[in-house]
Formats: sequence, C-alpha cells, structure tokens
Amino acid sequence: MSKNKQFVEKITAMEDDFAQWYTDVVKQAELVDYGLVRGTMIMKPYGFAIWENVRDALDRKIKETGHSNVAFPLFIPESLLEKEKDHVEGFAPEVAWVTHGGDEELAERLAIRPTSEVLFCDYYSKNIHSYRDLPKLYNQWANVVRWEKTTRPFLRSSEFHWQEGHTAHATDEEAAKETDQMLNVYADLAENYLAIPVIKGRKTEMEKFAGAKYTITIECMMHDGKALQAGTSHHFGSGFAEAFDITYLDKDGKSQFVHQTSWGLSTRIMGALIMVHGDNRGLVVPPRIAPTQAMIIPIAQHKEGVLDKAYDLRDKLADIVRIDIDASDKMPGWKFNECEMKGYPVRIEIGPKDIEKNQVVLVRRDTNEKEFVSIDELEVRLPALLEEIQQNLFDKALAHRNEKTTVVKSMDELEKALKENPGFLKAMWCGDEACEEKIKEETQVTSRCIPFEQEKLADTCFCCGKKAKEMVYWARAY
Repeated sequence: MSKNKQFVEKITAMEDDFAQWYTDVVKQAELVDYGLVRGTMIMKPYGFAIWENVRDALDRKIKETGHSNVAFPLFIPESLLEKEKDHVEGFAPEVAWVTHGGDEELAERLAIRPTSEVLFCDYYSKNIHSYRDLPKLYNQWANVVRWEKTTRPFLRSSEFHWQEGHTAHATDEEAAKETDQMLNVYADLAENYLAIPVIKGRKTEMEKFAGAKYTITIECMMHDGKALQAGTSHHFGSGFAEAFDITYLDKDGKSQFVHQTSWGLSTRIMGALIMVHGDNRGLVVPPRIAPTQAMIIPIAQHKEGVLDKAYDLRDKLADIVRIDIDASDKMPGWKFNECEMKGYPVRIEIGPKDIEKNQVVLVRRDTNEKEFVSIDELEVRLPALLEEIQQNLFDKALAHRNEKTTVVKSMDELEKALKENPGFLKAMWCGDEACEEKIKEETQVTSRCIPFEQEKLADTCFCCGKKAKEMVYWARAY
C-alpha cells in the first residue's frame, strides 16, 4: 500500500492550502502542463478531452439556436482597436502587440486579439446594408491573448481557448432577447452538463464589459467560498454600430443603426469544474462531460480468464457508456488511485471471485460507495448510476452554495461573515458606485451580480445606510 499512499500524498489537502491543492490536482490529474511563456499552458490529452466534451455540448446548443460558426483573423490593426473608446480603454493593459514582421518594423502595430468585437464590427459595416441582411448570428471558436499580471491554469492565463458570439439585430428588443437566450444556454450547460449551480443576474455598471450597454452573467461558487464568473452575455445597444457606422435600410427605406450582442465562455469553466467538485483525492468529473465514464480494473489479471472477461465487459458496454480498461501491469491499488485522481465517475472491479458469481463491483467516485451488480444487469444499472452521480454532484454543490451564502445588513456583518463563513453575501445596495468602490477597497469583495430573482432583505444599503435600490450578490472572486 506504500505506493498508493505516496500517490495520494502528491495532493496538498484543500483545508491546508487551497491554491496549492488546485495546482496539485491540475498537474497530477494530467490536465495541463506549463507553457514556455509565462502564463501559457499546454492542455494535455485528458484535459483537452474534457474541454472537448464541454465545447461540443455548447457548440450543439449554439447551432440549435440558429448561429453559424466562422473564423476571423488573429491580428487587429491598432487603428481599428481604437475606434470604440470605452472598449479599448478596458482592454489596453492586457493587449499584446506585434511590432515586427520578419526583419521589418510594421507601419502600424497589430494587436493579438484579446477579443474580436472590432473585427466583427468592421465586417458588419461592410456586409450589412438592408433589413434583409439581419440578423447576423455568428460565433467563433478561437484562442485569445490577454497579458495577465497574475496567472493560474484555466482561471487566468495569458492565452486561452473560448467561443465568442457576435450578433447584429434590427432592434434593441431583438438584441436583448438574444442576450438573454445565450445566458440561458450557458446556465443550462453549467447546471445540466457540469453539475454546477449558477446565479443569473446583471453586472453593475462598474463591472460590466467595456463598451456594453449592459452585461449579464452566470456566477458560481467554488469550494473555498470564492466566486467565479463562468460566462457572460453583453448587450451593446447601438454603441459599437455608431462607432463603426454599421447601418441598414429598414422596410421604409430609412437608415438605422444595428443593435449588437457579444457573449463568451472559455476554458475558465474548467477551473470551476475542478474547484466545485474536486476533493482531497483529486478531480471529480460529472458523467455527462467525462471522457471516460467508467474504468474497468481487472483484479488478479494474471489469472486465466480475468482479462478476457474484462475485455468482453468493455465490448458489451461500449455502445452504452464511454468505457475503458486499465490492463497495465501496475498494481490494482495504484490503478484505483489513478481512477480517483482523474475523477472517473465509476470504477468497475472484476476478479476471479466476481467472475464465479457473475458480478462486478461498481465504485462511485463521488461517494466512494461500493455496489455489487450482476453482469446481466449492468447495461441497465450503469447508465442509471451515472445519472444518479450527475444529480448528486449538482445537489451537493447547491447545498454547499446555500450553506456558504449569508444575508448581511451592515459592513460589520459583512466582515463577520467573511471571517466565519466566506462565500456569497446577499445584501441590499443603494446603486452608488462610491459604495461599491469602498466595499472593494476595504474588504476585497466585489459585486458579482444583481440577480434576476430579487429579494427585499432590508430598506437600506448595507454600506451607507441610504435607501436601497436592489439586492446584490457580493463575494471575493477569482
């Protein structure tokens, strides 16, 4: 057992050092390796396989809502980036610039895309002429670069993968409908595929996307009580259209500005997956996005018939679940630990005694519970068990979020909650940015969102005591 013990010890306990636990899981579960340039990462096969399942589920949903995938260039001329003032100011500190092409200095610097709004705007200004050209419903899967000061795999890297939707509509109402629709797509992905409960709401003016009319978001809570913004959808109104002269002739022949949206979800959601479901044994992957939903571990595989039976089992179940077999010459204990580290939802153990009894042992990753199941019943029981695990992971995460959500009615209560039960803080707010700034400065707590589902917790703002305007979720965040 010494090998097993050593394998598990590679993970720091989350109670001792949550940041180190996260780094250990990312490395030991073989999700990523560090790139040569600071803040970049190499997504290894297992990490990329999980991301592909998330990406493919989202891509289907994007297409089902009528959007087409496109691919726009990586480079943005500096003059184009500067066309929308608020937008460029928001991104300026994070932009990486290309100044030379080969040996020649470029006449104009090129930004490596931090996001593609201006490229789509330039395209739309040349390709939208009439109301018949609308709506334009485009999405692209791409990598972007943002020169971050502090980096951490998935959560904040200098280069990351994502999708960015960019749409143009005839009216403000149509754009608003699109903005809502895509946030609901993100919420569905998070809750029904990643088993992560989310809070939907609007960002404050201070926290909205640079250049947007408003931003709506899905916010989720990590195991340590910190919040993570998991996906955002932005209504641009006609601001970008006015800056880029994107107009169309309406049915009456009058020139009108289009109304635009933008929405994105990135590999950051992988960080949420790790920090919502992971434990001190490693990663826990919800069945619906797990590349391997069940791993067969042959016990005493050197004995006659064991490996043959294990392979028969794999072939029998291959059309029902995503299944694999570890037939390496490593000890079963080592294999068990690897299954736990990588978070496979179910481990299937089969040895000589099981074969005699025509059974297998199913071990759940989420609870570590064992279940003896007849081989004849496996085709029914295994898919049902995977659904139970999926639901349990969601329920567990929701219970944890509820446990770590505190109603606060004063700054003193907020500071007490931060010490005793760090997590989401629900409080009434006057709507004044000065209060928001003060809260951030004094406590490192930021507004996460003004939830769509409002509650009246008090009449006054918890920070300044003035008349409250709305209820807001606050938290320290990644």
